[in-house]
Order: sequence, then C-alpha cells, then structure tokens
Amino acid sequence: MTSAARPIRVLIADDHPVVRRGMSALLTSLTGVDVVAEAATGEEALREAQLSRPDVVVMDIRMPAMDGVEATRRLTALLPDVAVLVVTMYEDDETVLSALRAGARGYLLKGAQQEEILTTIRSVAAGQFVIAPGVAARLLGQVGPPPRPADPFPELTAREREILDRVARGHGNARVAAELELAVKTVANHLSAVFAKLGVSGRTEAILLARERGLGGDASGSAS
Repeated sequence: MTSAARPIRVLIADDHPVVRRGMSALLTSLTGVDVVAEAATGEEALREAQLSRPDVVVMDIRMPAMDGVEATRRLTALLPDVAVLVVTMYEDDETVLSALRAGARGYLLKGAQQEEILTTIRSVAAGQFVIAPGVAARLLGQVGPPPRPADPFPELTAREREILDRVARGHGNARVAAELELAVKTVANHLSAVFAKLGVSGRTEAILLARERGLGGDASGSAS
C-alpha cells in the first residue's frame, strides 16, 4: 500500500536507453512520482525491484534474455505488493493476455498521454486494474454479448407468456385484461390454452410452474 504523504516509487524497465531516459524524465516531472531505479533487462528489473522496493514497475515487454512477461510473472511472485504496469508498443491479443495472466495490473501503449500515464500509475499503485481503452474495447468485442437466456416456455405464444407472467404476479383476470386492453373472456381463453400446453390442472399449478421458471418476479396484487 502507498501512503498519500509520500510519492509513488517507480522502477522503469526498458531495454532502450532513450526510451528509458524519456520515461524517467517524464515521470520525474510529475508531482507525486519518484523514479527510484531503472533496468535494461528482466533480470535487472527483478534485482532492482528487490533492492528499491518500488510501488510500481513500469515494464516493457520485449527485452533481451528475460522478457517483460516472464519478469512480471517472477516479480509478482516475489513481491506481490508491487504493481506491474506494462507500457509497450505491442497491442496484439496474445501479448496483452500473456502479460495480464503473468500478473500485470495495468497495460498501456507507448505514446499514451502524460496525464493518462500518471492516472494509470496512481490507479495500479492503489490496487486497481487498468487497460488502455482501445485494447480493452477490442478484447471485450471479441468476447461478444452474453448469450440470451433460454425461453422458459417456448411452447407458449408471446401473448400467452405475457398473460402467464401477470397471473404469476398474483393479478386476476380482470386486472390482466385491463392492463393488456383485452376482454376478460379473451384472457380466460388464453389461460385455458396455457393450462393445456403446460399440462397443468389449473391456475395454482400454472402459477407455481411459472415462478419456478422465473416469471412473476413482482408477485403482488390480487388474484381476484
């Protein structure tokens, strides 16, 4: 856990000296951030993290000998309180998922705006999980929408199911007819068809079956 009274301690791990210096200069210029160490390889990142005990490690992916994914895996095992924020140019699904599975708490693309980097560092240091918006949107798009729930009564028409739902709430025929703008006799006829299709003996058995399958969520009103 980081304290509000002191800066967030950051270690930068990137094998390109120019990138490392640029990131260090950027972070050093930000209020509330203190760059405590740098590393050019995964092995150096592990060693420096154990020596400097940062709050956040800004980790590149492609580094010699030990890449950022393996370094993240080992680092989170050794120092679980240290948050790893991957900052890389790679946004392919395999790399993103590998980093997240290794234990990274954040994933940003190089070129992110200064304010986004600072906000993300603060978030992961506080225990939150952050992925670059574009990457997150693509991953969610691949997952797709959740499957639609199965129809509990496929043998019924939409109108019959609508009437059964209201009856399962405790509504009487007169109230159902008024709500759906139908004649009371029409409601009674629909219910007779419902009882026959469901193989139930009458209203009470139909209500019990309907509630078992999720209808009648608001069981209020009169059964008159």
